[in-house]
Amino acid sequence: MTRRLTGKCFCGTVQYEVADEFVYAAICHCSNCRRTTGSAFKPFAGIEREKLALAEGHHGLIHFGDGSGHDAHCSRCGSLLYSLVRDGAYVHVAMGTLVDDPTIRPTAHIFVGSKAPWFTIADDLPQYEGHVIAGPGEV
Repeated sequence: MTRRLTGKCFCGTVQYEVADEFVYAAICHCSNCRRTTGSAFKPFAGIEREKLALAEGHHGLIHFGDGSGHDAHCSRCGSLLYSLVRDGAYVHVAMGTLVDDPTIRPTAHIFVGSKAPWFTIADDLPQYEGHVIAGPGEV
């Protein structure tokens, strides 16, 4: 039986469940992720779209983008919950919104070529200027 994780926005209006079956996880430093989170980076975990389900707050989401790719935020508090990516096939769950501890851990820093100049990466994870191709669950 697959372990289910819960996640939610800051105010609790939107809550979701996701299988603890993430395919990949990374820390993105691109300017879009920095702007959507208000942080120097966005730790995310990727999983097939159908493995994430909203538990509460279906009408509390606001999407920036379209059906093939968008960022999903809580319309009340603004929290970024996930990004729909790869032509709508996967979601990148913002790991900071998870209530439960996932099995997966980030394995790389991506888009460090556009990272915030005031932030220093202080761990030993590999760093990539852009995307990293990781096979079937490519980041």
